[in-house]
This record gives sequence, structure tokens and C-alpha cells, in this order.
Amino acid sequence: MTDAIQPADLGFFSALASAGSLSAAARELGITTPAVSKHLAQMEARVGVLLVNRTTRRMSLTPEGELYLAHARRILSEIQDMEDLLGVSRSTPHGLLRVNATLGFGRSHIAPLISRFARQYPQVEVQLQLSVNPPALTEDTFDVCIRFGAPPDARVIARRIAPNRRLLCASPAYLQQHGTPKVPNDLTQHQCIGIRQGDEAYGLWRLSTGRGPKLHTEAIKTRGNLSTNDGEIAVNWALDGHGILLRAEWDIQRYLDSGRLVEVLPGYSTPDADIHAVYPQRHQSAARVRAFVDFVAQAFEAQRG
Repeated sequence: MTDAIQPADLGFFSALASAGSLSAAARELGITTPAVSKHLAQMEARVGVLLVNRTTRRMSLTPEGELYLAHARRILSEIQDMEDLLGVSRSTPHGLLRVNATLGFGRSHIAPLISRFARQYPQVEVQLQLSVNPPALTEDTFDVCIRFGAPPDARVIARRIAPNRRLLCASPAYLQQHGTPKVPNDLTQHQCIGIRQGDEAYGLWRLSTGRGPKLHTEAIKTRGNLSTNDGEIAVNWALDGHGILLRAEWDIQRYLDSGRLVEVLPGYSTPDADIHAVYPQRHQSAARVRAFVDFVAQAFEAQRG
């Protein structure tokens, strides 16, 4: 079955999956809907499995179709990388770009930037995946990952695109009722809102003072009645007066400015949380990756003024 999968099938199936329906794919590909249906049927006959569940109004991929799509897009991405390395398409970003970001930050900051990026680079097909935790760096599941803190892996490139701090905060009502911590150990006597994200030890907050040889760090094991894996929910709980929260500056700055939240223990710093664009070394010559990372970095620089 040497002809079961043909090169032209890969781009066709990726376009079909992105379009979401046979008619939309037909418009995207500039052919008729019956032609799309015929091409799909021929593909399924060659591989011997059903790739798409069809109804009169919608379509969905079968498990085999999902597997086919994942491999097709990986192969297409590798072809684009080869073209970039050979200088074939270096001047014009195009092709598939898979972006990963965390739920809250991806929804509020990266998605709007992708909207603007897509207008400027219409030949790039962007897939945004939001996840609680970043994907493993060894997995070939993304082209660019927007994450907090530099990754401890030399096999990828990490470009710092924006500074970011994690701050302790609470509502004025909570602090009025329970008091304001003066030193880190005071946190053990307070309700602390937990966020279960990433690889960090849950409920362990590291607070530091000083620099260089005078740097002193305390690891405080916090407790509290409320925890979640969603940062937006945690912020809302803090706004409602349920406890003290450790959260990224980008997520709470507007509430600090308005006074709805108050910074706690401002003289102490937390571990690095700068925002980085992370991508595999093999993508460093990819025009679509360079264009996107530059675009995001410039957008954040403009926001900081």
C-alpha cells in the first residue's frame, strides 16, 4: 500500500480540518464541494479507515482522522522549516504556526495579538492552543510557546519578550478583618488562595530580600480553604476577600491601580516570572516563527511605553 498517503493529501486534509466543513473547505481551496467530498473519499479508500464523520450540516474528525491530522501538520511544518533553511521562503512568512500559551494570559493578551498578526501576515495559518501547563519541551506539539520564566533546557531558544513580577495581594476588606502580614512567616496565619499550575510545588511561596551575596530567601508553606487551576478564578476570589494571592503583575495591576487589591509584603521579591517566547532551535530560521516572536515582542514593548 505504497500509495496510501500522497503528499497532496496532507495540505488538503489540514485545510479541511481548519475549515470545519466540506463547503467551507471548498471555498478555501477554490474548488467545488463535490470535489472536496470526492478527494476525501479517495483518501479514506486509500488508507482504509474513516477519517471524517459527516452530517448534512457539520463534520468531525474520527480518532484516526485526528492522528492523520497531527502527523500531516507536523510533516508540513518540517517541509516549511526545510524551505526556510534553504532560503526558499525566508522573505515571506507563510504556513502553519502552532502557538501555545497559558489559559488566562493566552486569552487576554496573546489571542488579541494573534488577531492583529493574522491581518498583517495573511499567509500564516495560526493555531492557538491554551493549556493550564506548558507542553513538554521535548514534544513536537508547538512552534512557539509563550510562558513565564526561562525554561531550564538548552535545547530550545527562549527570548525574553516582557518583564513580569509575581506580587502578593489581597482585598482591603480581607486585610482590615485579618490584619496585614509584616514578615513572610505571618502568611502561615492567613488564608492563602492556592493555584495549582505548572511544575512549582503547590502552596510553597518563596520570598526574597537583598541581592547577590546578601540574598536571603524564605520558603513559606501556605494554607487556605480555596484552590484552583484557573488564575482568573483565583483573582476573583481575592477580590471577594477570601485571602491572600500570589499572582503575576499583568493579571492584577489594574486592580492594584483601582485599589480593589492591595499589595502585601511589597519589600519582598518572588522568583523570576518574566515572559518568554520559547521555540525549538530548528525553528530559528523559520520566517513565520521569527515574524511572530518579533511581532509579540514589539507589541509588549509598545504597551510598556
